[in-house]
Amino acid sequence: MKKWLLIAALAVVLAPATASADWLFTPNIGTGFGGAASGRQHMTWGASLGWMGEGIFGWEADLAYTPEFFESDDDDLDAFDSSNATSFMGNVIIGVPVGGQLGPGFRPYVSGGAGLLQTNVASDDDLFEVTNDEFGVNVGAGAMGFATDHVGFRGDVRYYRALTDPESDNEFDIDFGSFDFWRATAGITFRW
Repeated sequence: MKKWLLIAALAVVLAPATASADWLFTPNIGTGFGGAASGRQHMTWGASLGWMGEGIFGWEADLAYTPEFFESDDDDLDAFDSSNATSFMGNVIIGVPVGGQLGPGFRPYVSGGAGLLQTNVASDDDLFEVTNDEFGVNVGAGAMGFATDHVGFRGDVRYYRALTDPESDNEFDIDFGSFDFWRATAGITFRW
């Protein structure tokens, strides 16, 4: 019996530790700017749900909504009653956990992925409404910092660009479109 207890204890001690992976939920707020944003900054809000493995790789689903995206600062010259841009992206995250994955820690990261970019514009006299759905890509960088096991802060900057199906005969029939913008956000991250 002693022999079996010793073997069991040795197996427990020598067995690899259980992999620690984190689920992350981050509601965020920030600004959209540059590119198609017509020289203005536009408030944007959204949320991301992601997963980071024990190492440096993870993924996320990111949703963001930016109202008044195409509207100008001058109400007298504004031909649009409403406009908005919505993005829904699936991203790969590469981030190094400094300080570990439990308790206080810091994780700088880069991310990139693809998904849907939707724009909507309506005139103030109900003359027209245009909705456009395009395949798009995004790349960005940021950092997460945790003060406890379960709550921290996250901030990042991302560049979004629409892809179109041009009339040219290239090999993949995909090219960068003219719709692009930047987004900077910050939020509270919940980790479990």
